[in-house]
Amino acid sequence: MKADALIRRRVVVATDAFVEAVVWRLPVPLAPSTHRFKYRLAYVVKGECVVLYDNERGKGDHRHFRGREAPYRFISPERLVADFDSDRERWNRENRRS
Repeated sequence: MKADALIRRRVVVATDAFVEAVVWRLPVPLAPSTHRFKYRLAYVVKGECVVLYDNERGKGDHRHFRGREAPYRFISPERLVADFDSDRERWNRENRRS
């Protein structure tokens, strides 16, 4: 069984900002994660990635927000997108972007 792309999109949200979201379903978990999803959700403003949720071999699930990396508790792809959107909206509020 190969990896299946569940989400693969890039959305321009402002003249200087975009969201890129990629989520794959894997045949087996990507260690140390215990779920079968590989993902990268990024919010890029003025060429800088200001919010990032991703997982990678050896590091597992984590998020980058306000210049800091922290573990992330993955529940489902739907919850992942909701959590990412919440952080993106928070970043916009804190940085006075509408």
